[in-house]
Amino acid sequence: MATLFTLVSSSSSVFFFPIKTLKNPPIIHSRRPPFSLTCLRSLETNPPPPVQTFWKWLFDQGVVSGKTPVKPGIVPEGLGLVAQRDIARNEAVLEVPKRFWINPDAVAASEIGSVCGGLKPWVSVALFLIREKLRDESPWRSYLDILPEYTNSTIYWSEEELVEIQGISFVGTQLSNTTLGVKEYVQSEFLKVEEEVILPHSQLFPFPVTLDDFLWAFGILRSRAFSRLRGQNLVLIPLADLINHSPSITTEEYAWEIKGAGLFSRDQLFSLRTPVSVKAGEQVLIQYDLDKSNAELALDYGFIESRPNRNSYTLTLEISESDPFFGDKLDIAESNGLSEIAYFDIVLGQSLPAAMLPYLRLVALGGPDAFLLESIFRNTIWGHLELPVSRANEELICQVIQDACKSALSGYLTTIEEDEKLKEEGNLHPRLEIAVGVRTGEKKVLQQIDGIFRERERELDQLEYYQERRLKDLGLCGEQGEIIFWESK
Repeated sequence: MATLFTLVSSSSSVFFFPIKTLKNPPIIHSRRPPFSLTCLRSLETNPPPPVQTFWKWLFDQGVVSGKTPVKPGIVPEGLGLVAQRDIARNEAVLEVPKRFWINPDAVAASEIGSVCGGLKPWVSVALFLIREKLRDESPWRSYLDILPEYTNSTIYWSEEELVEIQGISFVGTQLSNTTLGVKEYVQSEFLKVEEEVILPHSQLFPFPVTLDDFLWAFGILRSRAFSRLRGQNLVLIPLADLINHSPSITTEEYAWEIKGAGLFSRDQLFSLRTPVSVKAGEQVLIQYDLDKSNAELALDYGFIESRPNRNSYTLTLEISESDPFFGDKLDIAESNGLSEIAYFDIVLGQSLPAAMLPYLRLVALGGPDAFLLESIFRNTIWGHLELPVSRANEELICQVIQDACKSALSGYLTTIEEDEKLKEEGNLHPRLEIAVGVRTGEKKVLQQIDGIFRERERELDQLEYYQERRLKDLGLCGEQGEIIFWESK
């Protein structure tokens, strides 16, 4: 089969901003327990001094008042927003004016704005955060002092901890591979901005700026920045970014928006709403992103969920340039919204992506089936590929996918049963818990994919292929597949 089959992370796009949505890592990251009202009713009401200083700063600046329905509090996740009274569903809990947003516009208006004009938006904001953090007299000091130095996001993990994710002998999991890729990307961006901006403008950066600083800023943006806002693709909102995630909330609507400050005002406000009703003393929570996999949640925020559909695996299929029909296959793929390389996310408990089997059949097409690549079939071939082409073609894709899954599964040093036993025993360090959860999910999805194609291979003799369908269309084949002959009169 003229194909290259590889396994990559479903979060391969994480290298590029703007990011998808807001998430919040805790300031004091401890084990994230299951959501429960018991936990929420025992929230501490006296946050540490830096948080109290932060709240006073917001109060003095007029961002909050005694009527603001939420305040920062110590919660199971670390820091969060705690309701000061009963709050109705979709009620605004915070409104933060634009002058307190940290975004590319804020960078452009700052002392380093003139040297950041050509940078990627996230890189310029990262430099701004680092510079303000290292300055003694930063106007953002009260906010910066409550930001975490690290979270349980895998970008902060050591090599030894990443090995725990792998739990394997000779090949990394998708999450560990993606994490390493992210770190390499951040390092390359740091070296570039160090050479082009930091070192040539030492008067603006009179203190050492390290790769660790840059990775910290990347993690802050990755986990706390809001996006999908009108005219704003990357923005930090102090106080609002303390909002935590709840897996029990299954809607992302009505959580936040940008709106005008009033009929006669040109100012803008960031408005944060609660998607569910909340009792006084409980934590206000939102849904971060229903589409993220556990690997992406671990990478971005440092936690995972127990829901099966958070486990996914990405199959990468490629039309090989050495394929004698490369040009024809590429043209067909591009005509149907795909390309030379195609990525398919398989989610635990869900069916295969609709375009995956047609693409696989296209990649495997050859031999007696190659006539379908002729130009006469160009407008109809995808419809043919949506159904089995031939027994040989279907058998080939079944064997290739099964072999790839078995190869990936054979590299793990632990079985699903051993991982499940570790989780049942409990008392795992949060990062080990994430590692075990992610690798267990990956193995389950790989087993699911293998099972789908193993079952399909057993059904090869019962499938209807192109030639049989064609004969039926011409009236030359019966419903049972028998060839129909006509006697001449």
